[in-house]
Amino acid sequence: MKRITDVASIAGIGETDYVRGTNKSARALILEAAVAACHDAGIETESVDGVVIPYSDVTNEDFVSALGIRDLKFHAHVNIGGASATAGVLMAAGAIAAGLADRIIVSTGWTGYSGLRFGAGNPELIRSQKLPGADFRTNLEFPYGMIVPMQWYSLHANRWFHETKADPSGMETVALTTRRHAQLNPKAYMRGRPMTQEDYQSSPFVVKPFRLYDICIETDAAAAVLVMRSDEARDYGRHSPIYIAGGAEGHANHPDDLISRPDILNMGITKAAPRALESAGITLKEIDFAEIYDCFTFIVLRQLEEIGFCKRGESPEFVKNGRISLGGELPINTHGGLLSQAHVLGMNHVVEAVRQLRGDAGTAQVNNAHIGLVTGYGDFGDGSIIILHN
Repeated sequence: MKRITDVASIAGIGETDYVRGTNKSARALILEAAVAACHDAGIETESVDGVVIPYSDVTNEDFVSALGIRDLKFHAHVNIGGASATAGVLMAAGAIAAGLADRIIVSTGWTGYSGLRFGAGNPELIRSQKLPGADFRTNLEFPYGMIVPMQWYSLHANRWFHETKADPSGMETVALTTRRHAQLNPKAYMRGRPMTQEDYQSSPFVVKPFRLYDICIETDAAAAVLVMRSDEARDYGRHSPIYIAGGAEGHANHPDDLISRPDILNMGITKAAPRALESAGITLKEIDFAEIYDCFTFIVLRQLEEIGFCKRGESPEFVKNGRISLGGELPINTHGGLLSQAHVLGMNHVVEAVRQLRGDAGTAQVNNAHIGLVTGYGDFGDGSIIILHN
């Protein structure tokens, strides 16, 4: 893993508007973001020679046609749910380090509101959204009414609360913090929609322990990054390159079977975190900010624990007193995250990390930001981490 350190950099970022309601297809959004990332880097789209496609059915042929790519040397799909985007960036860095390509687009998105919605509880999502373990879902869970993610994740959350006696107020802290950060981000869907403690506490339980504001929003959008050889990015890029110091992915021991898995608290991020830190040659104390995958507020808390920022059950205490707010010891989800900016499968977290390290985050800028950590969390335990620096 150490061989990839600083060999590849993120030279360009691109994103569509974050909306709820669009006439564009997911394919059109994903390709639009890819073109924007090339323009941001100041390169011609046709010079791209690699494509990584996280969690999408868009094909390499679509990218060749839309970008006018002359010589596609490498392409791959990554399908580990919300861990796919971060893992896809790591895959691009590895491909560049191996000499398989020099300029790789990593682009993903969806019509998560206008298309098939998780929140609608449509069983067709098991097939259309490539969720794992279709037989488990269909035969063991659907008959008991477990058909949407907040129901599946409630099993993990309730077991965590039972075993650790963790303080539920930690979820509230995450929800309120990310919503405050979104008010500083002109691109956030929840900009102009502030949330008070009373708003949070009066919101209904959807599935206990999750209130409405513990659950990420559904949006239509796409985001992309252009990963380049660092020497080329330094010479030709429009921006100073943001280096990929390292990363890793990890997977739960029994990732599909929620009903009878031996340890429902087992997570891939627990395995990925030490590998990622070792590959980057840093410690957690050196992290200036973190963009933590936040499909649910409790998943943020769980990842903070399993990465090693605190012990299991202690994350509600860890996030208190402004520690994860802008100006705190470890600002997280400075753009608002999936909870308050948009759900773009975590690629917007990567884009935000680049913006922070460029010093382009405006009023949401982390002071003296030099090293950032980005996570992905997928399906029922997949985890991925990348570590970036300027």
